[in-house]
Amino acid sequence: MTTVSVFGGSGFLGRRVVQRLASEGATVRVAVRHADRARSALHAAGLDRVSVVGADVRDQATVAAALVGADAVVDAVSAYVETGGVTFEGVHEQGAKTLAREAAAAGVTRFVLVSGIGADPESSSPYIRARGRGELAVQQVFPGVTIVRPSAMFGPGDALFGTIAQLARLLPVLPLIGGGRTRLQPVYVEDVAEAIARILADPGTAGRTYEFAGPTVYTLRELFIIALRITGKWRLLLPVPFAAAEVQARFFELLPNPPLTSGQVDLLKADNVASGTLPGLRELNMLPKAIEVIVPTYLGRSRIGA
Repeated sequence: MTTVSVFGGSGFLGRRVVQRLASEGATVRVAVRHADRARSALHAAGLDRVSVVGADVRDQATVAAALVGADAVVDAVSAYVETGGVTFEGVHEQGAKTLAREAAAAGVTRFVLVSGIGADPESSSPYIRARGRGELAVQQVFPGVTIVRPSAMFGPGDALFGTIAQLARLLPVLPLIGGGRTRLQPVYVEDVAEAIARILADPGTAGRTYEFAGPTVYTLRELFIIALRITGKWRLLLPVPFAAAEVQARFFELLPNPPLTSGQVDLLKADNVASGTLPGLRELNMLPKAIEVIVPTYLGRSRIGA
C-alpha cells in the first residue's frame, strides 16, 4: 500500500500501526478528531513525515477529505466511554459504516476494521453490541473488509497491567471484578500492529476475519498476581460482584481518565479468548509474544516509590 489513512492513529493501537507502516515506507495519513494534539505526539515519537488531518467518523465531509488519494484505510477508532455526545453506536456502528461507505466511494482498495474478540450484534451491552453491529455494517458496504479482533492488548501505556499497577500504588486492597474468574488471552499491542501491516501487504487477507490473542490463557486473578509480582507489591485481592463494579465504573466515568468503564465491566462478564475457529497471528507467520517476556520491561519501573 502506498498511501494509508489511519483513523484513530493517535490511540494505543493506532499509533503503533502508524509507526509500523511508516517504517516500512508507506505514506501514512493520521485522521483524528484532535489534530494538533496528535501532531505533537507524533513529533515527539520522531514521526515528522507522517501527516495529520482533522477528521471525525461521525462527520461525512471530514471523512471523505481524509480519504482523498488513499489506497488503504485502517479504522482503529475506539471509544470506551459515552461522553460529550460521543456514543458507542455513533462511533463503532454508524461511524464505521460512514468510513466504509466513503472509502468505497473514494476507490480505496483495502479496508481494515479493528474490532475485538467478543463483538456481538445481539449483546445486551451497548459497547459490545455496537462493535458487533459495526462489523456487519462495514461488511455490507465494503465486502472486502478485513476484520481484526484483538483480545485485551498489553504494552506500555495499556489499560490492563497499567491500571493494575496504578491501583496497587493507590490502594491496599484491589478489586477483583466478578471474583477474578474471567479468562483472558492478552495479546501484545506491537504484535497486533505488525499483523495489520502484514494484512495490508497481502491481498489474500481481504474479506477475512482474524482473531489476535496471546500464547496463554489466564484468569483475571492470575493477571493481577503477575502484575503484583512484577511490581514487587503485595495487595489483598477482594472479589467484587459485577453489579457493584458497574456502579463503580459509572462513577469513574465522570473522571477525565477513568481507570474502569462500564464497557470494560461488560467485557469481563464473558471469557475473552480466541475461538480457535478463525485465523490468527500464526496464519500471518507470527508467533505471539508472552506477557512474561514483555510486561516486566515496562511495568517493573513502577517499583520505584512503591
